Amino acid sequence: MQDYNYVWADCFEITLELSCCKYPPTSELQQEWENNRDSLLAFIEKVVHIGVKGFVRDAVTGAGLENATIVVAGIAHNITAGK
Repeated sequence: MQDYNYVWADCFEITLELSCCKYPPTSELQQEWENNRDSLLAFIEKVVHIGVKGFVRDAVTGAGLENATIVVAGIAHNITAGK
């Protein structure tokens, strides 16, 4: 699903593994959160503003442009603007 969303929906997803145990017991979930909370929050703070965000507008009229392709030199993945 991550690859599909990246290619077709311009959405970058990640998976975070908190433990080597796929199904930790309910009694251990609070401790897993406490063990990883600071790292998760630091990661979110780091990556939340990386990338491109905003609106694609016509230079003359200022009207929004749908389906505009955004190309960045050196990056082989173009982004298409939404509505």
